[in-house]
Amino acid sequence: MFGSIRKLFTRVGARSARPGPAEPVRPARKPPNLFEAAAVYVAASADNDQESADEARGWVSPEALSFGVSELACRAVIALARERDESPRTVARALLGLPSA
Repeated sequence: MFGSIRKLFTRVGARSARPGPAEPVRPARKPPNLFEAAAVYVAASADNDQESADEARGWVSPEALSFGVSELACRAVIALARERDESPRTVARALLGLPSA
């Protein structure tokens, strides 16, 4: 008895979940993750694009954005250090305009 009731609700639920002719099927876009938000935020800041920076800021929490920006900075410094054959500390100080220690 419960099996037939379950089948009935499953069929009704599946039928009501199908889009009708007035409902176009659109692919669901997943929300941006913290690394996408950080990349957009940093690129927008570099381009002085306040609108894009504000949009990226709304995608994730401030803490997540801060973590993503920090991770992006670390990866960028490491990549530049390898490219320049210098230490990450030297590259980071040079990027910030600090004297080498």
